[in-house]
Amino acid sequence: MLQKIGFQPGINKQISETGAEGQWVDCDNVRFRYGIPEKMGGWNQLGTLNENELTGAGRGLHHFINSLSRKYAIIGTNRILYAFSGGVFYDIHPIKNTTTLTSAFSTTNGSPIVTITFPSAHNINPQDIILLSDFTSITNSNFAASDFNNKKFMVTSAPTNTTLTITMPSNESGSGATTSGGIKVQHYFPVGPAVQAEGFGWGLGSWGGEAAGAISTTLNGALLDDTAGTGGSGTSITLTSTTNFPDSGTNFIQVGTEEISYTGISGNNLTGITRAVRGSTRAAHSDGASVKNSSDYVAWGEAASGDLVLEPGMWSLDNFGDKAICLIHDSAVFSWDSSLSNATETRATIITGAPTASRHMVVSTPDRHLVFFGTETTIGSPGTQDDMFIRFSDQEDINTYTPTATNTAGTQRLADGSQIMGAIRGRDAIYVWSDTALFTQRFVGQPFTFAFAQVGTNCGLAGQNACVEVDGAAYWMSENGFFRYAGKLESLPCLVEDFVYDNINLDSGNQMVSAGLNNLFGEVIWFYPTIGSSVVNRMVTYNYFDSSPQRPVWTVGSLARTMWRDSAVFGLPHALEYDADTDTSFDVIGNTEGRTSYYEHETGTDQNRNGTISAILANISSGDFDISQRRGITGQSTGIADLRGDGEFIMKIRRFIPDFISQTGDTQITIELRDFPNDTQASSALGPFTVTSSTKKVDTRARARAVALKVANTGSSQSWRLGTFRLDIQPDGRR
Repeated sequence: MLQKIGFQPGINKQISETGAEGQWVDCDNVRFRYGIPEKMGGWNQLGTLNENELTGAGRGLHHFINSLSRKYAIIGTNRILYAFSGGVFYDIHPIKNTTTLTSAFSTTNGSPIVTITFPSAHNINPQDIILLSDFTSITNSNFAASDFNNKKFMVTSAPTNTTLTITMPSNESGSGATTSGGIKVQHYFPVGPAVQAEGFGWGLGSWGGEAAGAISTTLNGALLDDTAGTGGSGTSITLTSTTNFPDSGTNFIQVGTEEISYTGISGNNLTGITRAVRGSTRAAHSDGASVKNSSDYVAWGEAASGDLVLEPGMWSLDNFGDKAICLIHDSAVFSWDSSLSNATETRATIITGAPTASRHMVVSTPDRHLVFFGTETTIGSPGTQDDMFIRFSDQEDINTYTPTATNTAGTQRLADGSQIMGAIRGRDAIYVWSDTALFTQRFVGQPFTFAFAQVGTNCGLAGQNACVEVDGAAYWMSENGFFRYAGKLESLPCLVEDFVYDNINLDSGNQMVSAGLNNLFGEVIWFYPTIGSSVVNRMVTYNYFDSSPQRPVWTVGSLARTMWRDSAVFGLPHALEYDADTDTSFDVIGNTEGRTSYYEHETGTDQNRNGTISAILANISSGDFDISQRRGITGQSTGIADLRGDGEFIMKIRRFIPDFISQTGDTQITIELRDFPNDTQASSALGPFTVTSSTKKVDTRARARAVALKVANTGSSQSWRLGTFRLDIQPDGRR
C-alpha cells in the first residue's frame, strides 16, 4: 500500500539516525524554504576574465552606494585593499613608504632571484608587497624594463636590513642586470598573515621568562646589526660554550631582544644562522652579551601556551558618506574618497588625528561618529593600546578625537572581558562584544555622547566577524553556543550544535569564523574551519524565517566563504572564497599566499569560476523509519504497514512515487537499508534511481527493518525542490 513519507524541516544531528524518525539528518548545499528542502542557488565569479583572482586571503568586505549612485565593494585581503565597481577590481591599498633607488638591482645567470639594495634600512619583511616604477633601462639581462615597471611583487626574502629579494617567473639568462635612472619602490602597508597561528608575541608571561631546561651563555665576539656572524661577517656565531644547546634540526637563541635561528653546532660555533627571526629586529650586540637558548624558552615570538594566538591580517570596513573607512586590525585606519572623479586611480590615505592601533572600527549612524574598539589610550602611541578601550570621534569629524567641552569626542573602557572581539551597527544601538560579554552603545547626545550597558554575560563573540544584525536582532556565534539579542539575551536552540562544536577549530581558528546574512531566504550563515584546518571549510545555517521555539531550522554544508554580504546593495549576496593551495593572482608577481575569488550568489543552478561551469552537488538524507503492522478495531493485524513502527517487522518496498514541487534535469534517489542501528547502511541493489520530471513511478525491490531516503543531484543544470514522496510498503515478516 502506498504511504506518504513526511519529514520535519531542518537537520537534526543531536540524536542517532535511528532515533531521528521523520527527520532529516544530513545535507550539503541544501536549504529549507517554507519547510521544504531544495537545492541552493548557484554562484558566478565576478571581475573580468584573467583579472579576478585577488592576492591573499579575503578578510574584509563592505558594500555601499555613494552620492553619485555608484555601487562599490571594498575588499580587503591580508595583503591588498581593493575597490570593486563596474566589474573591475582597483588597487587602492595605502602606501607606507616610497624610496627612490639608483642602480640598485642585481641578478645572477640561471636564477630567477632579483636582489634590490637600499641606501638605508628598508623595514620591509618577506611576503610584504612592493610596487616598482620609473624604470628606464636594463642591460645585460633578458629581463626588460616592462617586466618591472608598474608591477607589484611579493618580497621573497630580506637577507639584510638594506637588501631584499623578489622572484621573477623565469631565470636570468644574461650576465647580470644593470639598471640606470631613479627607480621608485613603494612599500604597501603590511596587513598580516593569511591564517591564524598559535601564540606569538607579548602577553605570554614575563618578557624573557625561562622555561625548564633553558641554557645560558655569552657571545665570544661582537655581532653587528647589518650582516650575520661574529664581527659582522660569515654564517656562524661563536659562543663561550655550546654545552647542552640543541644540535639537531632548526633551533633558536635570543641575544637581547633579537631571535636568531641556527641549524648546526661545530665546537663553540652555531652554524647555518639566520638573523632577526620570529618577528624580532636585527641589532648590534657586544662581545660577552648574554645568549639564551630559546628553543625551549618563552621569548619574543615563542608561544608559552596555546591560550593566545597570532591573529590573521584582517580589516574593519565601513563608509562615512562617500568615504570608505578601512582599518587594519591592530594597526592604522585609512579613508578612500569614492566621490572623486579619478577615485579608482587614487589610494586610501591615513586618517590624520585618528588612533594608530585599534582592533575594530564602526561608523555610528545616524549620529556620524567614527568609533574605535580595543584602541590606544594615548593617540599615536601604539604601545598604549588597550584591548577593552573605546574611543570615538567628534560628530561629523573623523579627524578629531580629543574630548573638549564643545565637542562630542570621548572614551569608554569596558569592564567584563579581556579584549573586545567585535562590534556591529544595529537598528538603535551598536552591539559590542568582548570575549565574555555583550554590551550596547547608544547615542544619547551631549554631554555623554554614548550610553553603555552590559546586556549579556557568558556569551562572548568567537571572532571579529562572527556576528550579524537583521531586523533589530543580533545573531552571533560564541565559543559555547549560538545566541540572539533583540532586547533580551537568548540562547538559540541548535539541533546541529554537537556536530559543529565537536569539529570546529577554535584553538587557532576562531578569527576565521565569519557570519553572513542571506535576507532573500531568511538565513544567517556561519563559516568556520574544522579541526586540523587553518582555513574555512564548513558552514552552518540558521533559518529565522522558518524556525520556531519548538523546531529551529538548521542546515550544514561544505560551502567555504571567508566573508559574506547580503543583497542590500547589489541585489544578490556576494562572498569571498580563499584558495590557500595555489599562488596564482593576476596582480602580484611571486605571490605565495594563495588567492581570493569574489562571487555573486543565488544565480542559476551551477558554479561559474573563471568561465568554467561545473555542477553544485547537493544532497539531503533522512533518518531511519521502520514499520509495525497496523491493527484493526479488534486488535488483529490488518497486514498494512504502519510507518510509526518499532522495527519489529522487516518491510518490503516494491515501488515509490516521486514528487517534486520543481525540478530541472535529473535527480538521484537512493534508498538506504539496514536491519539494526549499528549496521552500516547499504543502498538498495537497484539504486540509485534516476528521476526525471516525467518519471511517474519507480519500481524497486528492497527489504530491511529500517529504511532511509537520500535525494541528490550529480550534474550541471540540475535543481530540485522536494514534495511529498510515497512508498509502496508492506510488512514482510520478523526475519
